[in-house]
Amino acid sequence: MEERSNLMNMMKLSIKVLIQSALSLGRTLDSDFPPLQQFFVVMEHCLKHGLKAKKSFIGQNKSFFGPLELVEKLCPEASDIATSVKNLPELKTAVGRGRAWLYLALMQKKLADYLKVLLDHKHLLSEFYDPDALMMEEEGAVIVGLLVGLNVLDANLCLKGEDLDSQVGVIDFSLYLKDIQNSDDSKQDAGITAVLDQKHYVEELNRHLSCTVGDLQSKIDCLEKTNSKLQEELAAATDRIGSLQEEQQQLKHQNELIRERSEKSVEVTIQDTKVELDTYKQSRQGLDEMYSDVWKQLKEEKKMRMELEKELELQIGMKTEMEIAMKLLEKDTHEKQDTLVALRQQLEEVKAINLQMFHKSQNSESSLQQKKETISSFEGKTNQMMSTMKQMEERLQHAEQARQVAEGKNNKMKQEFGGKIETLQQQLSQLDNQCSILEKELKSEKEQRQTLQRELHQEKDTTSLLKTELQQMEGLKKELRKLQDEKQQLEKVCEEQEQALQEMGLHLSQSKLKMEDIKEVNKALKGHTWLKDDEATHCKQCEKDFSISRRKHHCRNCGDIFCNTCSSNELALPSYPKPVRVCDACHTLLLQRCSSTAS
Repeated sequence: MEERSNLMNMMKLSIKVLIQSALSLGRTLDSDFPPLQQFFVVMEHCLKHGLKAKKSFIGQNKSFFGPLELVEKLCPEASDIATSVKNLPELKTAVGRGRAWLYLALMQKKLADYLKVLLDHKHLLSEFYDPDALMMEEEGAVIVGLLVGLNVLDANLCLKGEDLDSQVGVIDFSLYLKDIQNSDDSKQDAGITAVLDQKHYVEELNRHLSCTVGDLQSKIDCLEKTNSKLQEELAAATDRIGSLQEEQQQLKHQNELIRERSEKSVEVTIQDTKVELDTYKQSRQGLDEMYSDVWKQLKEEKKMRMELEKELELQIGMKTEMEIAMKLLEKDTHEKQDTLVALRQQLEEVKAINLQMFHKSQNSESSLQQKKETISSFEGKTNQMMSTMKQMEERLQHAEQARQVAEGKNNKMKQEFGGKIETLQQQLSQLDNQCSILEKELKSEKEQRQTLQRELHQEKDTTSLLKTELQQMEGLKKELRKLQDEKQQLEKVCEEQEQALQEMGLHLSQSKLKMEDIKEVNKALKGHTWLKDDEATHCKQCEKDFSISRRKHHCRNCGDIFCNTCSSNELALPSYPKPVRVCDACHTLLLQRCSSTAS
């Protein structure tokens, strides 16, 4: 913790001295400028703090060039620096490459930007640094904010590989001690504390250097041991080379023996070939006979092939017919798809008809009830008619009995009463007329009954049809309910998606506002230049001349020079984490921007 705070204080001092001396010098800086050299030494110590040691066959190696190489992957603009550093032939060590990278980044005025990109990806830095390292803590962000002030400086540095490799990073405190002696009397107490901090830091550095010396000595011992091992391996290798040469000579001798044996075997093979030639001539005759037989077989196979080709052509014709049938099937499928679309339209129409049918079914149910009532009334009437029919039949029977009795009486009366026959005949004719009338009424009532039965059958058929239609309506109602449920689910999904889109829109608008603020801050940082003390003779706002009582003060936002009254406000800026002096115009502008972002 103390080492981190000491390093940060040293960084602040070195940047302050560098900026003051560069502004007083008023020209581009070169590599021999002492404050610049001290700044690079302090920067190197900051980058080495908490750096993990990488093990190799030589020993442990600590190099801050490893994390700097990550900038090339994270920021494409830094690829030029990386390539130029790698192409320098004089650089042999990783430390030299790291120093060259820092030189080039400062000349490009992008050292703060590149280190900010590194600090934004701390999960990558954790491979190179310990968790309590300066670059992994808040002090790293403070140092990046301080480095933004170096963008005011112009530097033209010479890169010599030998100097960068062999340069020893030792901090010279004489520069900062002189600066403290020349400061005002009001800041003497703060200077004493800074000197004490520097003293503690120097003691810590000496302790660290003694540890590094011990590590170097142990590395030298390891190197001596490895050197002795390598010498032993060299001696063993020379012995192996001698034994291999002896083996080579033995192999040459064996090769000569093999060559002699091969020459003998070649002579034997020549004799064997002559014998084989004789046997070949004898077998040639048998082969000619075989050839004639094979030729006949070939002709037969050709005929078979012709037949197969014909079958193949037939199959090809069948294939073309199949392709045509496939095309027709595709057309049928397209037509079926069209019919499907038409059927869907018809389904919608059927749904509309079903609604109408539903209304009609309700009406028909009411009419059915009325018809049932009428049927019940008709049934009552038919029962009444049946009872009347029975009564009439009973009357007829009584009348016939009466007629028979009357005829008997008539015969008796003819015998007894001759004069009363005519009156009785008249009564008989009247009774016959009444019987005919009653028969006619019976026939009419039977016809009415038949018509009523027909109407009953028709109404039963209509009721059965209506029942089937009602069942269909119930099925359609179920489908309607399912469709309504699906519609509700889809509406819920649409609402959720709309809410997600609204949230995304809010996030986008917030991110756009943040991006605009960042762009404005970058423009403000890039556009404003740090005005020199010699160039300003009066306050930029109130235009009053500066004197011993009216001192000059820089605005840390725009870089112009103001008097104390016009720059008495303080605000925290992106490059300065703590509140710093700001002019009245910048103060109001920054407050407006903060209020707009908050709203």
